[in-house]
Amino acid sequence: MFVVYGVLGVVAALIYGFFLTLPVAAPRDITARSSLGPSRSIVYTLSALFSLDSFGGGFYVQSLLALWLFEHFGLSLTAAGSLFFWSGVLSAISYPAAAWLARRIGLINTMVYTHLPSNLCLILVPFAPRLDIAIGLLLVRSALCQMDVPARTSYVMAVVTPPERPAAAGITSAPRSIAGAVSPIMAGYLLGLSSFGWPLVIGGAINSLYDLVLLFMFRSVRPPEERLLTSIAVDPPTRARTVPGTEA
Repeated sequence: MFVVYGVLGVVAALIYGFFLTLPVAAPRDITARSSLGPSRSIVYTLSALFSLDSFGGGFYVQSLLALWLFEHFGLSLTAAGSLFFWSGVLSAISYPAAAWLARRIGLINTMVYTHLPSNLCLILVPFAPRLDIAIGLLLVRSALCQMDVPARTSYVMAVVTPPERPAAAGITSAPRSIAGAVSPIMAGYLLGLSSFGWPLVIGGAINSLYDLVLLFMFRSVRPPEERLLTSIAVDPPTRARTVPGTEA
């Protein structure tokens, strides 16, 4: 298993190195400035919110979730592998679905209105009386929980100026990794104290808080293309009319 994982990493590195063409050189004014400027406050706020989301997600990493399902429902390793396989398939399908949905309701709404129901499904899993119900909730969650990922990346790149994009990508990504590394320690401690799925409840509650705060703070901060579409919808262009007899 570890060997196959390592070989796949080497294959991915070869694809990056030999099959991706170099991008066209960026304009001089873009490459000269890569630090944050006018969007500094937005990027720092988003970074804090994304870190909160990652902290909540660390309470139910796959290894701990598989351990809890084994201890609580007696789920076998083979069945757990099948569960995570179908969870991955549903998550993959959700990515293009997220792009389709974002074009219709906006990036922030896509992030919140798909992520929040998935968190509620996660909170309900420890209260499921049977294994099939718990698996059903987890699969529904998998179909929704990753739809915020492409929308989140697109939103960050859209609300900052082009010269700020490299710095914005780094600042919103690095703290997420640190925050997500802390919570598994707490989750393991909680699982050692009780067989009830407190990490799932706590992680889902933290992620739900992130969704609500994100919606409250950024529902009016829309990318330029969304503002343009709204203005067109409110004031659609009218076809010019000519007075009869004055045609050229």
